[in-house]
Amino acid sequence: MRTTVARGEGSRWYLAILIPFLPAIIAIALAVAVFLAIFTACLHVAIWTLWCLRGRDVLFVYSDSSIWRDYIEERILPRLGRRAVVMNWSQRKKWRFSIARLAFHHFGGNREFNPIAVVFRPFRRTRTFRFWLPFKELKKGRPQALHDMEREFLEMIGVTPPEPTG
Repeated sequence: MRTTVARGEGSRWYLAILIPFLPAIIAIALAVAVFLAIFTACLHVAIWTLWCLRGRDVLFVYSDSSIWRDYIEERILPRLGRRAVVMNWSQRKKWRFSIARLAFHHFGGNREFNPIAVVFRPFRRTRTFRFWLPFKELKKGRPQALHDMEREFLEMIGVTPPEPTG
């Protein structure tokens, strides 16, 4: 003989397990949020004092991909000069522990993080430019998104953007 449970009655068992742990879950979530906020603030202060005061306000990460390497090395990096900390994702096994590496992992995240430009401005919001999707559009023959992002990025740091190509 089969007994059926009315909808909703059989699914309440999880509440009996969850409710006693709810204060601990909330406390852990709050502790993680506070830790991330403190870490982010400390990372910003370190970057502002160690980089920005010395004229470096950009973190630029790219790789040796045939889709964007030449474009970046010919059109973007020369315009950045010494103001940028440049890292090559293809050489990440050689990266040492550094503020640049921490900043890349923190601001780059785990999606569309290569190529990426992060602009640091003291006491202002950090701005991240994710070039991955615009380069994918360029590969499909649609360069406008890349030209727009490149122009916006370079204008934000006070650099004259190059003329768009094909």
